[in-house]
This record gives sequence, structure tokens and C-alpha cells, in this order.
Amino acid sequence: MADTPEGLSYRDAGVDIDAGNEAVRRIKSLVASTRRPEQLDDIGGFAGMIGLPSGMKSPVLVSCADGVGTKLLVAIAAGVHDTVGVDLVAMNVNDLICTGARPLFLLDYIATGALQPGIVESIVAGIVDGCRQSGCALLGGETAELPGMYAQGHYDLAAFAVGVVDKDARLDPKTVQPGDVAIGVRSAGLHSNGYSLARKALLDPEYGGLALEDTFPGTDASVADVLLTPTRVYVKALAAALARGGVHGAAHITGGGLLENPPRALPEDTAVELDLSKVPPLPVFEAIAAQGVSPEEMRRTFNGGVGMMLFVAPDAVQGTLSALEGAGESGVQMGRVVAAQGAPTVRFL
Repeated sequence: MADTPEGLSYRDAGVDIDAGNEAVRRIKSLVASTRRPEQLDDIGGFAGMIGLPSGMKSPVLVSCADGVGTKLLVAIAAGVHDTVGVDLVAMNVNDLICTGARPLFLLDYIATGALQPGIVESIVAGIVDGCRQSGCALLGGETAELPGMYAQGHYDLAAFAVGVVDKDARLDPKTVQPGDVAIGVRSAGLHSNGYSLARKALLDPEYGGLALEDTFPGTDASVADVLLTPTRVYVKALAAALARGGVHGAAHITGGGLLENPPRALPEDTAVELDLSKVPPLPVFEAIAAQGVSPEEMRRTFNGGVGMMLFVAPDAVQGTLSALEGAGESGVQMGRVVAAQGAPTVRFL
């Protein structure tokens, strides 16, 4: 038996309560900066409380959950932890807004083997950045220290977002119709999907063999910088487009890529025809494809430079493009919804 004057402690078992308290102290002011007017309390209680925004005739709550995936392994290897928090928020709120909802609050979950307050602070700084971009409160969360569960220095992230939409204003696939125009909203790169394939193609010595400190082909940035480019947060851009009118549907191009996500926003017996030549290729996708990844595999795994797709009435196209540009996003007309037989599909021209 170990000779410890005070007996066996939680710290001896691998859990440092003092480190957890220090992490909370560091992030408290960061979290406070995301506070919304409807919020009733601050972090530190057993649960967060927030009211519904006023002015809605029939408010409907919308919720979703997501994580960052193996992009975290790149962040851990590079020692850069403040961008994946933005990814965490974006992967949730970009799903949420496809219903027409606006984000209201987010809860985060950070799990690690040995808690390091400085790393937690960096992660939460990124989460706060994402919440500010999307206008939602970081209402609460959990930081779990789980010794023996994770490799040294590793952690995992998850988040749960809740938003609200007026029932009559929600986006419904039934509203999309043949003749609607598909507008692609440009992505910043890989965002947070397909990293298991991307890491294999780019970093594995049998394929690309790149090191994180190398200059990424076709750019002036490092491999780490390209792979850790945060997911775009499209909340303000879609809100601006919706305010113009004529947006019938939206699809977040996430896991499943350009093959599986657009149909989720389409009604039965329709298809969308896409011309990918309208979207200038990004170096990161060219580098992955150069390692022998087929075009079909690229389309079903990655966003191909399109982070969000909007389905818009023909007479609203220019207004939508202007609204996106005014909100700092780049949109391109890249296809059209057509009548078809059976389940919604994607056709590439």
C-alpha cells in the first residue's frame, strides 16, 4: 500500500479537483460575454435558465447535437486548441439554421484524461468566439476528467444547441419546388468532416507524407493552418437571406458531403442538378484528390467548397446573393431543382 500521510485521494486516482476549479475560474468571464437578454443566471449552478425571445406567435424549439471528430487529432498534434471550439459551435448551429431557426443557447462537453486549465481555456475561447458569431448564449456545459479513458494530452468535444423559430416561418422541404435555384455558399475548406480520410491522404507517409509544419501545396500557409481553418458560421448570412424572402430550403453540407446532404432539404419526387465547375476548387480538396481519391468519394465525404446550399425562388436569386455578400459570405448559383421519380437525388452536370 502506498505510504501517503493523508490516505488515498481523488488526485492519486487521476482527478485533480483544483485544476477543474481553476479551469472554471479562467472561463467564467469568457462565457459571460455570450449572455443573451433572455438569460436568467450565470454559470455555476446545476442548470442554465433562459427564456424564449418575445414577439413570436407560435415559437418552436429546435435542437441538435454534434462534435468535431478527428480534426481534434490535428489540433492536439499541432498544439493549437482555440479554433476547434469554433468548429464545435458551427457544426451545431449550421445544422440548426437549416430549419429557419435562430440559435438561442449552446451547452458544451469537454472530456479529457488529465485536465489542463490552459488548454480548456483555449478551447472555450474558441467556443465563445463561435457563440458570438452565431448570437447564442453559452448557457452551460461539463468538463469531465476521465483518467484512463483518453491517451495522454487527448480530449473530445461535443455540444448541444437549441434554437427557436416561429412555426409558420420554419423551412420545410415541402416548400422547395422544381425550378428553384441552388445557391452554394462557399466553405473555408474541409470544415469538420472527412478528417479520417484527409489525414490518411495528406499526412500518412504512404500517401501525401506532409508534416504539419510544411507549406501546404498551392498556398502560403502551413499544413496545420490549412487543416485547422475553422468551419464557417452561417447564422447571420442565412438570417439576412431569409429576411430578403424567397429562400425555400437550406442544407448544411456536412458528413455525407454533396451527395447526401442536399436531398435532406428536398421534397419527394425531386432532384437537384449541380454544376461543380461554378465553384473554384480549393487547394485542400485538390491535394486530397491527387492521392487517388475518386470524384465520387470526394463528393460523398467532403463539402467540395460549398458549406451551405440554399434553394431559392428564381426571382429571389440576386437578392439572396446580395444578402449573403452583405453578411460577409460568398454565394454562387450552381444548379437547379428539377422534377424526378422517387426519392430526392443529386445529379452532377
